[in-house]
Amino acid sequence: MTDATLEIYLSDDDLTAALRSDARLGLTADPKWLPPKWFYDARGSELFERITELPEYYPTRTERALLERVVGEIARTAQSEVLVELGAGSAAKTRLLLTALTTEGPLKTYVPQDVSSSALRAAADDIAAEFPGLAVHGVVSDFTDTLHNLPRGGRRMIAFLGGTIGNLVPDERAEFLASIHEVLEPGEQLLLGAGLVIDPAVLVPAYDDAAGVTAEFNRNVLHVLNNRLDADFAPEKFEHIARWDAENEWIEMRLEATEAMTVHVRDLDLTVEFARGEQMRTEISAKFRLDGLTAELAAAGFRTEQTWTDPDNRFALVLAARN
Repeated sequence: MTDATLEIYLSDDDLTAALRSDARLGLTADPKWLPPKWFYDARGSELFERITELPEYYPTRTERALLERVVGEIARTAQSEVLVELGAGSAAKTRLLLTALTTEGPLKTYVPQDVSSSALRAAADDIAAEFPGLAVHGVVSDFTDTLHNLPRGGRRMIAFLGGTIGNLVPDERAEFLASIHEVLEPGEQLLLGAGLVIDPAVLVPAYDDAAGVTAEFNRNVLHVLNNRLDADFAPEKFEHIARWDAENEWIEMRLEATEAMTVHVRDLDLTVEFARGEQMRTEISAKFRLDGLTAELAAAGFRTEQTWTDPDNRFALVLAARN
C-alpha cells in the first residue's frame, strides 16, 4: 500500500491570524459581515453533515446522484493522471471520481487540499488504504490564496465540487478562477460543481430547514469567535435569516440581533455594538445560469468542454479546459 503524504502550508497560528483579521474587518464594517469559512470548527462540520441529510437540503444528494450518473463519462473525457480536489474534507464524493478515473483512465496521484490537517490526514489515509497503488499527496492550505503550492507534473484535473464556488462574490470568483488558470497548464482541466437558479420556494427552505439545524450552523460562527477570540457573543440572542436576493441571484444567510447588545472580542480589544434588529451577513450562496457560468469560465481563460445537469436542472457539473 502507498502511504499518504502531507504538505502543510497553513498552521493553527496562521488560521488564528486570518480569523483575527476577518473578524476585525467584518465586525467593524457597516453593515457587519463574517466569511462563511469560520462556520467550520469540529462542531460546525458536524452540523453541516447533518444539514446534508435534511429533506429540504437537496444540493448534496443532487450533486452526488449526478456524479454517479456521469462520472464514467467525465473520466473518459478527462484522462487525468492527477486529481486535485479543493476543499476535500472527508473526500466522500471523491471516491466516485477516483474509482472511475482509475478504471477509465491513467490516474496515478490524488491531491486532496483542505484547511484542516487532522481531517485531511484521516481522509488521505483512508483513500490510500482503499486505492492501493494510488499516490496520495495531501496539501494543507487555504485554496483562496495558496494554489501555487499545488504540485505540478502529470495531466491534472482540479475538482471544486459542492457548489462552494457560490460562496464567492463575483469579483472573488473572477480572481479565484484566474488563479486556477494560472496554476494549470494548457489543456489541463477544472471540474466545477455549481448550484443552478431554481424556484425560491424550493431553494430557500434548503437554507432554512424546519428542524433548525441550519440556524444552529449559522450561529456556530459566534461560538467560534467566542472560543477562538475570547468573545462574549450570546448566540441564542441572534435569529437565523435566509433570504433569496433575486437581483444578485444568491441566498444570503444573516444573523439578526433580537435585542440591543454590546459584545466584547477580548483577543482583539474590540467592542462591538448591535442594535435590535441589526443583521450581519454570514454567507452568500450564489446560484448560476449555465450561460453565465460558462461566460465566467471563458473570461478566466477556460473553454467549456462538457456540461451535465440533473433531471430537475438544480445542479450542474462543468468540465472546462485551460486555454
